[in-house]
Amino acid sequence: MERDQNTKLPERREFLKSAAGAGLVAGFPAIISAQTVTNAIKVGLVGCGGRGTGAASQALQADDFTELSAVADIDQDRIDNCLDTLKKIQRVAGRVQADPAKQFLGLDAYQKLIASGVDTVLLATPPGFRPVHLAAVIGAGKHVFCEKPIATDAPGVRSVLATSELAKQKDLSLVAGFCWRYNNKILATFEQMQAGALGKMVAYYATYYTNPVKPMPPASARPAGMSDIEWQIRNWYNFVWLCGDSIVEQAVHSADKIAWAMHDQPPVSCVAVGGRTIPAEGGNIFDHFEVNYLYPDGTRAFLANRQMESCYNENSDYILGTDGTCTIGRGPAPHIDGKTNWAWTGQEYNMYQREHDLLFASIRKHQPMNDGKRMATSTLLAMMGRMAAYTGQQITWDQALSSQEQLVPATIEWTGSHEVPPRALPGVTKFL
Repeated sequence: MERDQNTKLPERREFLKSAAGAGLVAGFPAIISAQTVTNAIKVGLVGCGGRGTGAASQALQADDFTELSAVADIDQDRIDNCLDTLKKIQRVAGRVQADPAKQFLGLDAYQKLIASGVDTVLLATPPGFRPVHLAAVIGAGKHVFCEKPIATDAPGVRSVLATSELAKQKDLSLVAGFCWRYNNKILATFEQMQAGALGKMVAYYATYYTNPVKPMPPASARPAGMSDIEWQIRNWYNFVWLCGDSIVEQAVHSADKIAWAMHDQPPVSCVAVGGRTIPAEGGNIFDHFEVNYLYPDGTRAFLANRQMESCYNENSDYILGTDGTCTIGRGPAPHIDGKTNWAWTGQEYNMYQREHDLLFASIRKHQPMNDGKRMATSTLLAMMGRMAAYTGQQITWDQALSSQEQLVPATIEWTGSHEVPPRALPGVTKFL
């Protein structure tokens, strides 16, 4: 999902003004004025691509006394492009202070950044790295914004669950990049549903039909002498160990809304179909999935995900209840039809900015917020759908959580070799 790098400042200031006056908006605590504090919060960014640049912009705009003091990446060009972009944003340009001594390169750059004196870290690297990076950040006593998804395999999910508990013990804020939880129109819609506007929910159908994000280049495009690890990281979206496949990397947003509607309680099991229709040279991801989740009370949830060019695209949610239906993503606004007719009205605020507004307000107020458990639950929900599609088997929640399949190599060296497993074959690929 693309994110705005430049937030519309007048809209945000008007929202903050009204939020401060109301004290509580859509279940969120009021934001304190950054003008009342003078001590800087030093921010470090790990992963300087488009998503990282956007997160850094939002962090700098969330608090007038944040400073981008350090950056880390595998590529100097990306660091340069990130800093150049941020310096063009008038409001934040003077607080972009990552001088060359605080620009770290390499797979160990995150460790150098953590040790550089930052207070808060933004994690925006490929998902395969997140469990290790998150553990290092929390272990060092830093607050963190962690993009979604939080892992690509079950061992990574279990690691993140342990790290989120450590964050609670250390009174550290941990905010996840599941942005729809911070969208006022979706919050209002879910409040209506949870107040009984649909009656008893019986089914949730979510679609995430879109184009490929980063198509795999042909093997002939690989520079002579480039290692397996470098080639795979530079084309990370096409390798399951790095991205988790499209259902985990992108459609996890839809899985997160399903989890939210189910009060973050896990399903009993799921079955799924999926595969690769459009041939691709290299990589080992599917280009389509459809998952059927069964919940303890008999409720069903369905998640459909496709990444193909020149096909019908849609990102919508259809929620069916005994007293009505709710539709999100089709039409001008979410709406409920049935015994209760309702449609959202109001001014939508920037949900990406809101994540950072709340993160930095929690740091200023010494009131830590922790998204750890739910971000792990939503990631595993998408992941178990992948497991079911890859194997062709029914997968239970307990199986998914306890899976021993470790996709991420134990040791990753920039010049190293790494043979990825072939693309999964349902009915042949075994569940581990």
